[in-house]
Amino acid sequence: MKKWFYISFSFIAILFVLVFYFNHIVASKTQPYLQSNIEQVEPVKVAVLLGTSQFLSNGQKNQYFEFRMNAAADLYNSGKVQYILVSGDNRKKNYNEPVAMQNALIKRCIPEEKVVLDYAGFRTLDSMVRAKEVFGQKRFVVVSQKFHNERAVFIARKKGIEAYGYNAKDVEVRAGFKTRVREVLARTKMMLDLYVLRTQPHFLGEEVKIGE
Repeated sequence: MKKWFYISFSFIAILFVLVFYFNHIVASKTQPYLQSNIEQVEPVKVAVLLGTSQFLSNGQKNQYFEFRMNAAADLYNSGKVQYILVSGDNRKKNYNEPVAMQNALIKRCIPEEKVVLDYAGFRTLDSMVRAKEVFGQKRFVVVSQKFHNERAVFIARKKGIEAYGYNAKDVEVRAGFKTRVREVLARTKMMLDLYVLRTQPHFLGEEVKIGE
């Protein structure tokens, strides 16, 4: 029993160290490419706005969603970007993140023709790779909360994309606790996808040049 206890304890300890190491690497490697001050964001053609649910399970508005929409609208209205590529999940009936984001941006006075929809952004990896391979963007700014931007920019740069992140306002610590825990696990999964499994997007498809 002692032998199995020590083996189990050692395995958990190693796993804990790896998770901590992965999180440290992602944060430190992407720090130079993230910006919270809109004045310091370099102008680019396209912002890639990452999707999330518009509403929580209790029916209340999702603050992650609202803050991301505000950040993307600020980028466009300040002249930092010309188009907003909204990338999200559309696999389930009656659940359409790209259209929800498009509608939210239009309500924020963004012209409809300046919003491009990516219906196959099922995961952050898919959103980053598709922005390059499908929508022809090798340089763009990602819009999400800082913790999510770190993972997105890490993936993009590993894939040869010159990606930057503009950090949307974050939610309160208590409200975002579960999301932060999931993010830790997501970064571990990301490392497996990038370096072990060589995971590819679910779908690519015909190229759609933005603005052409």
